[in-house]
Amino acid sequence: MALINSIVSWFNTKRLSEIDFTKEHPIDTQHEVLTKLLSHAKNTEWGQKYDFQSINTLSDFKKRLPVQTYEDIEPYVDRLRKGEQNILWPSEIKWFAKSSGTTNSKSKFIPVSKEAMEDCHFRGGKDILTLYTSLFPDTGLLKGKGLTLGGSHQINNLSNESYYGDLSAILIQNLPFWADFIRTPDSSIVLLEEWEEKLDKMTQATLNENVTSLSGVPSWYLVLLKHVLKVSGKQNIHEIWPNLELFVHGGVCFDPYRNQFNSLLLPEKMNYMETYNASEGFFGIQNDLNDKSMLLMLDYGIYYEFIPLENVNDENPRVLSLEEVELYTNYAIIITTNAGLWRYQIGDTVQFTSLKPYKFKISGRTKLFINAFGEEIIIDNAEKAMQMACNKTNAILKDYMAAPIFMDDNRKGAHQWLIEFEKAPASIDEFNYLLDNALMSQNSDYEAKRYKNITLDKPIITIARPGLFYDWLKKKGKLGGQNKVPRLANNRDLIDEVLSMNQI
Repeated sequence: MALINSIVSWFNTKRLSEIDFTKEHPIDTQHEVLTKLLSHAKNTEWGQKYDFQSINTLSDFKKRLPVQTYEDIEPYVDRLRKGEQNILWPSEIKWFAKSSGTTNSKSKFIPVSKEAMEDCHFRGGKDILTLYTSLFPDTGLLKGKGLTLGGSHQINNLSNESYYGDLSAILIQNLPFWADFIRTPDSSIVLLEEWEEKLDKMTQATLNENVTSLSGVPSWYLVLLKHVLKVSGKQNIHEIWPNLELFVHGGVCFDPYRNQFNSLLLPEKMNYMETYNASEGFFGIQNDLNDKSMLLMLDYGIYYEFIPLENVNDENPRVLSLEEVELYTNYAIIITTNAGLWRYQIGDTVQFTSLKPYKFKISGRTKLFINAFGEEIIIDNAEKAMQMACNKTNAILKDYMAAPIFMDDNRKGAHQWLIEFEKAPASIDEFNYLLDNALMSQNSDYEAKRYKNITLDKPIITIARPGLFYDWLKKKGKLGGQNKVPRLANNRDLIDEVLSMNQI
């Protein structure tokens, strides 16, 4: 084991020095990334349309190329899916990451190039190992195998030469052959489309493996781990996988799930490492496990820009370069990537917690918020408030969704919180009081609207029956993979749909 770790350490030394360079010279690194992207794509249809050849300055780039949404690029993506090439990016595009969003029935298909896989997503996976082993030089991680919960993929119905599916499935399908020696189970099981069949087969295939790490979305791992315990008859996961030490997680805030993981695993044996890996790219890794922020990865072939959240819906929004951002301000992320996404708004919002180096936390989604009365509740507010209320009442959260109740002649406005508990609080009234006060402490706009109940009445909590959100996701064909429950909505469409299934 010491020999393996020494070899890994030798390979990691060079990469750690490269990461350190990006931390010391972030702006130079980003300018170099942008220059390479423009040069590489100058002869594409997009490059000729915007004359990449004549873009010589950052100002030229910002003036020349508009900020894009998926709706703006969808016609070009449709052409790519039908087999056309050299439109947005010069190398062949045959893989498309299907959006796992639950807010629209219409899916997005994000192009994934060879460069995006190798220089972004796979590099991110390698850097997780690099950073983790630098923190824990004596780790036994490489002594066993990593368990990955992936999605599925299928042949594109527009062209039999291209494919789409969850990003995780695309990456698993394209991993080098040697990756099979360090992960479990094999891809024939991991890529199964039917979630409940996959759950059974993954459990049987991994019970006798030496699993040392897990990676995926926390909510679905809870389902898997509970199933593994049920089948094995054990009380704790470490009775099955005694050398398990790391969970690499992302997709949703981990804090609401922490107590559940602590009940299934031995906390003193586990390390938790957050990453930010989306269909559009790999953006961040937690490089200090005592700091919940993530390091912005600057040399993955992605150029970053940011729009202050209050300007997102402006006709000509103010777009900032990395050197212009400020601490603890909500920004919508704009990316230019090595898969041909040019000044693309991905829909996530972040706050920077450090500028030397650039570290951040995910604060929400540009379309997932509640602002029906000017209260501007974002996901970061909701997650923190929910965690505060759970901690003070010893409750354990499973899932939730919140939406406004609109005022009418007979009532004031309010927020309805549909909550499924793993362990319910002794008093829902106390939980509601704590949630309300925690939201006020997190958000001054909410506090102002709650003042003396003039605009907003206290929250209304509705208890979800066991398995409600699982059943809703199943009905929508969104079990497993990267799918997740949307936490907040500014209308009642989703919550009313879920409530219609809440009969016990």
